[in-house]
Amino acid sequence: MRPGMGGTDLSAEQAPGVALDGTVLACRGDWTAPQLNGMARVLNSLQAEHGARWELDTTAVSRLDTAGALLLHRLRQRLAQQGAELDVSHLSDHHRHLLDLVRETDSLPPPPPRREGMIEAVGRRTVDTGREALDFVAFLGELALDFFPRLLRPHRLRWKQIIAEIEIAGVRAIPILGLLVFLTGVVIAYQGGTPLERYGANIFLVDLLVITMLREMAPLMTAIIVAGRTGSSYAAQIGTMRITEEIDALRVTGITPYEMLVLPKVVALVLAMPLLTLFADVVGVLGGMVVANAMFDVGFTEFIQRIPDAMAPSSFWVGIIKAPVFAVIIAAVGCYHGFSVRGSTESVGRATTRSVVHGIFLVIVVDAIFSVIFNLLGL
Repeated sequence: MRPGMGGTDLSAEQAPGVALDGTVLACRGDWTAPQLNGMARVLNSLQAEHGARWELDTTAVSRLDTAGALLLHRLRQRLAQQGAELDVSHLSDHHRHLLDLVRETDSLPPPPPRREGMIEAVGRRTVDTGREALDFVAFLGELALDFFPRLLRPHRLRWKQIIAEIEIAGVRAIPILGLLVFLTGVVIAYQGGTPLERYGANIFLVDLLVITMLREMAPLMTAIIVAGRTGSSYAAQIGTMRITEEIDALRVTGITPYEMLVLPKVVALVLAMPLLTLFADVVGVLGGMVVANAMFDVGFTEFIQRIPDAMAPSSFWVGIIKAPVFAVIIAAVGCYHGFSVRGSTESVGRATTRSVVHGIFLVIVVDAIFSVIFNLLGL
């Protein structure tokens, strides 16, 4: 370049697409988004002395899009900050119009973020929920295809892992389950016994407590506690394994994730939930029995003698039948959300929360369906 102008002369070999010859900055070829990386580095390296005047020549440019025009506009701005000028008066009408359009647009403030309307938010949430429901049904289908053939060969199941899962999901849940169900029985007996006492019907507290605990509260409380305690741990465990790529390692070794991670959990929970429900039945009735004896003059002997008259066998079996269904729902929801983890460890926390919420929601929905069905059957 000429003395006193600053910068460095650029040849076509050094900078394809742009060359600085004296005071003329000549551009050629395609100035479109895919070809701009190299030219952007060249233009960013150009320096001009204060008072310099360069002329922009785009005669040899075959194509110029807004990305290329923006790059030239940013060069013009940078030279102006250095006290130099880039003359664009000799450009063709099309190129000058595109530069003017980019300059006007670049000076506009960013548009405010668009606020989502209520109808749009509801629609988006509905579509997301429907898509997630379809994904969950597909997960259940894959699980069934992997599970039922293995039932024909039970010796192929991982029984050691199943027993370990029974201990984790069943035995270790007994203390917290016993405490909460005992207190639930206390609350039901206290709240139900007060109005019954007004009419001298204290003995019918046994009927209220036994039917409520065996048919509804014991299986439902057991399912809710297991969903919060065990279902969340399933989601967190499998989600963490997805983040650390351990599930991919299982597939590489020829072991399906369903065989290793899902089936033992489902089988263990199906075996453990009826036993936990039976335990909850006993502890819940015991809690109500203590309150009945202490506050409503229904002694332990009288209470126990009343139970066969108050409880039909169907009341017991209704609660037990619900337990394995709840177990499948809780285990499937927890594992599904674990497999849905993507990206960072933050998604593990979201999946854990969603597994608890969705698990409890589905348990309550299925319990309501059971109530309708058993009522229609007269049970």
